Amino acid sequence: MTDQSVPQRVEILSKEELARTLTRLSSQILESISHSKDLLLVGIPTRGIQLAEVLARELMEKTGHKIEQGIIDPTFYRDDLVRLGTKMASPTSLPSSLDGRQVLLIDDVIFTGRTVRAAIESLQAWGRPQKVMLLVMVDRSGHRELPIQPDFYGRKVPTKRTETIELKLNQIDGEEGVYLGDAKKEH
Repeated sequence: MTDQSVPQRVEILSKEELARTLTRLSSQILESISHSKDLLLVGIPTRGIQLAEVLARELMEKTGHKIEQGIIDPTFYRDDLVRLGTKMASPTSLPSSLDGRQVLLIDDVIFTGRTVRAAIESLQAWGRPQKVMLLVMVDRSGHRELPIQPDFYGRKVPTKRTETIELKLNQIDGEEGVYLGDAKKEH
């Protein structure tokens, strides 16, 4: 007999696999841009911010210079707030203008695509980037409600709507990896 109160989770990426994936993603990013100094990493709360920090370190090791970062909270641009409920918005922190920049939006998981759509819309208030790209650690395929696809992803995982994906990072969670869980059992 198993204990139903303990949520079961399945490891999708171990700590080591996550590290290799981040190294691969940083190489793919550099191959797809014209100049690394024009790159701006923009994290979407919550885990996208920390993922951007980790990628910035990886990219700095490869380029030899610091990669600029920012934060964009798309909460007020969402079209599904009634369904999701309101939450406290994180402060947006971007350079004064995005004009001419190569912006890489970063989020932990893409599911319906609505968060990314809202983030792109909110970027418009900050200027006109040369290019906007999307990186996610996990692409939850099969649930997209909008025609939005990541340019870079760590892993594509077909999931049920009732399942959850969690990115765990040492600096926040004290562990690293990507895990699949059952939302019904976790609540």
